[in-house]
Amino acid sequence: MPRSVAQPHADRTKSRDVQGHHVISTSQPVDRRNRETQTVSWLGATGQSSGTGRAPAVVKYGGSSLATGEQVAGIARAVAAQHRSGHPTVVVVSARGDTTDDLLRLAATAGPDRAGRETDQLLTTGETASAALLAIALEDLGTPACSLTAAQAGIRAAGPHGSGVIADIDTRRIGRVLADGAVPVVAGFQGVGDTGDVITLGRGGSDTTAVALAAVLRAGRCEICTDVPGVSTADPRVVADARVLTTVDVSVMAEMSFAGAKVLHSRAVELAAMHRVELRVRHSAPRATTESGTVIPAESDETMLETSGVVVAIAHDMDVARVLVHCGSRRGDLAADILAMLSVHAVPVDLVARSGLHEEEFRMGFTMRRKDVADTLSTIREAVTGLGADVHVDENVGKVSVIGMGLLNRPQYTARMLTVLATAGIPTSWLSTSQIRTSVVIPLDRVLDAVRLLHDEFELAREDLAAVAVTSA
Repeated sequence: MPRSVAQPHADRTKSRDVQGHHVISTSQPVDRRNRETQTVSWLGATGQSSGTGRAPAVVKYGGSSLATGEQVAGIARAVAAQHRSGHPTVVVVSARGDTTDDLLRLAATAGPDRAGRETDQLLTTGETASAALLAIALEDLGTPACSLTAAQAGIRAAGPHGSGVIADIDTRRIGRVLADGAVPVVAGFQGVGDTGDVITLGRGGSDTTAVALAAVLRAGRCEICTDVPGVSTADPRVVADARVLTTVDVSVMAEMSFAGAKVLHSRAVELAAMHRVELRVRHSAPRATTESGTVIPAESDETMLETSGVVVAIAHDMDVARVLVHCGSRRGDLAADILAMLSVHAVPVDLVARSGLHEEEFRMGFTMRRKDVADTLSTIREAVTGLGADVHVDENVGKVSVIGMGLLNRPQYTARMLTVLATAGIPTSWLSTSQIRTSVVIPLDRVLDAVRLLHDEFELAREDLAAVAVTSA
């Protein structure tokens, strides 16, 4: 029977029935933010994954872990050791160091790329180079390896340039490499569209590539190797005594990622939850073992949301803009029009608020990524053309979130959060609460102060926290 696999953030539907490819059909939204979802049936994904009969391990290495030649050599030694142990491995890599940012700056000097095609062509060279370098290093150690671009790995994408989603994967080439006893090193962050053009997957693209491969190859577990030892109670660059959590519930991890935690992208977490792929986040250093770091179990223990009341982490996001729309006349469907336009451009929004239905004037506010403002502000204004509306954008704000379980049932946590910030003279606005996350918008220059204060208030540096119930049964 084919396995059903869903991909978050999809906005396009297609189907195919070709041996070794995967059929796509729309399904009902499955996550709590009601995003559109695609369901993918992976055909031909089993029985060809390796010559050993064992499901391969999928390991992803981030760009900061590949920045220097010494780091590449160290990762090659780790992968070679796993290969020698007889466990087949598929490696996914990001672009090395600051390569992507450097390429973006270079593109900006050449001129505007309104369609995004050429920028995608340029950016994917970073991941392709990483894959080739690691494959060369593995071969030098006597470990057979084969670097693969998205086209060679059979990864097809849909959607616009710069923010595509994985549509299907033909696993046959990866299967042949594994059957030959070699290590496939796959370039992350990219897929190939129907026209044959490369499409980058946007933020978190390499994480998403790794999780999608783990799902289709039935790996069961996907390791995300990075420059931090795991998922912490706060950003360790901001809070010196932040602690690494041994286990984090998948629902909690999704909220942490969406609230600004950079260690894992929310797209990858949601994809892992949909297809029951266990995640492990660990340091890429040679001293780190495959059992170190943080485990995000494949399934959430939803019952814990009612019975557990515990704050486990503080997340923050400094890439935030606050958008206010004010219109002299009320139109019931205007909010829907604005959000629909943003969804067409794949722009995520958070903390949405609007005036009461019985007011004469229309007022709406929401937060979005600051870097999306320039591209979408004209779209928002287009939605309110002729209505005499005023659109105001405040980019001098950030977002701080308390992450935990059972927060709605325990309003004292929100009260403590607001009291601590008020005592420190940090003004708050646009409060949003759920069972797992409470977020507020605050001035940008006070975000890091707020993170430290809240980390202290909820005693997240205590030694027993790593063993507390952020686990799944």
